[in-house]
Amino acid sequence: MKALLIIDMQQGSFKPYTLRYDTFGVIDRINKLSEQFRKNGNLVIFIQHDGTRENCFLPGTEDWSLLPELIRGPEDIFVSKTTNNSFYKTDLQTILQRRGVKELIVTGCATDFCVDATIKSALTRDYFITVVSDGHTTADRPMVPAKQVIAYFNWIWSEMTPTQGMIKVESCHAILET
Repeated sequence: MKALLIIDMQQGSFKPYTLRYDTFGVIDRINKLSEQFRKNGNLVIFIQHDGTRENCFLPGTEDWSLLPELIRGPEDIFVSKTTNNSFYKTDLQTILQRRGVKELIVTGCATDFCVDATIKSALTRDYFITVVSDGHTTADRPMVPAKQVIAYFNWIWSEMTPTQGMIKVESCHAILET
């Protein structure tokens, strides 16, 4: 079984929407993938950052809420996290194990923080990982534009040494074609 991870696509990270690179394109691609996952009986997991410790992204607030353009299904699973790593002190690993998930397709925000930390943690847990090359986003960083950050991390992930699982980076279009 496969699971689509949709990491931190929350309103507080997208104020304004132009803050993140290709916001509406990323949302559109995530929606296409999630539709296919639901249709095929695979899991769609939304991961939301709970920033209570930092006094931001407080559960139940507008900033904590998912972007309204993201399509949700009745069987979707929601996981709350408190650090960059979606596995750290969450139910994510238990959910995946109970459902027999061996393959993760990863999307979300922010490329260089929560997406990267989750990918690296999943790799050490021997998952087969596909990063959606055009399904994650971030903001411009000091001296590095977001588009370059995204390209750089896509390259890093494609060059990582696999564990018992593996890691690959593919476009949304390529994933939808398989």
